[in-house]
Amino acid sequence: MSQGERNLQEMHGTKRRADAFYNNQMIDYLNTEMQEFVKAQQFLFMSTSDAGGNCDSTFKAGEPGFVYIIDDKRLMYPEYRGNGVMASLGNITENPHIGLLFIDFFEDQIGLHVNGAAEIIENDELHTIIPDDDTQSALFAQHENRTERWVVTTVHEAYIHCSKHIPKLVDTKNLTDWGTDDTQKKGGDYFKVKQSKKQHE
Repeated sequence: MSQGERNLQEMHGTKRRADAFYNNQMIDYLNTEMQEFVKAQQFLFMSTSDAGGNCDSTFKAGEPGFVYIIDDKRLMYPEYRGNGVMASLGNITENPHIGLLFIDFFEDQIGLHVNGAAEIIENDELHTIIPDDDTQSALFAQHENRTERWVVTTVHEAYIHCSKHIPKLVDTKNLTDWGTDDTQKKGGDYFKVKQSKKQHE
């Protein structure tokens, strides 16, 4: 929790409610239920910021179980080949603070916040986190050897995101173009940025 949120709780009279939340809903590890929830998820939303506090948010996805639970204080996800910008990873090298948000839109319409400290682990360093060779091999096989590196997060806070405004979605299982490098199938210039830049000049 931050001093800013504490100040606003005092200002707006929500301290009692907030304390109940902290005491009853927030922990600094992943309990069994949280671990099982994470293992079932196909995507997460992630936030990072650089040394100056400039923020970036992104989306990570994979098959259920793509986020690996190391233990009750650590989890990790794979970094697949992307656009080469490495905005999130660049931020992590300057500022390890990370926020992960897992949301189940399909079954229970509930979310899980995981805030903590992140570090980047290259493939040839994975043995420092996962010493068992068989587990390492299984992880690479699970991700079809598409993993370029891993991001390990040490948990500082884990707490619920309530269902109140989470919509119910339908999972169509349309994975036909999963992992494609085809520019158009990936969305291309969907938001017409090139055209917009020319018009804006």
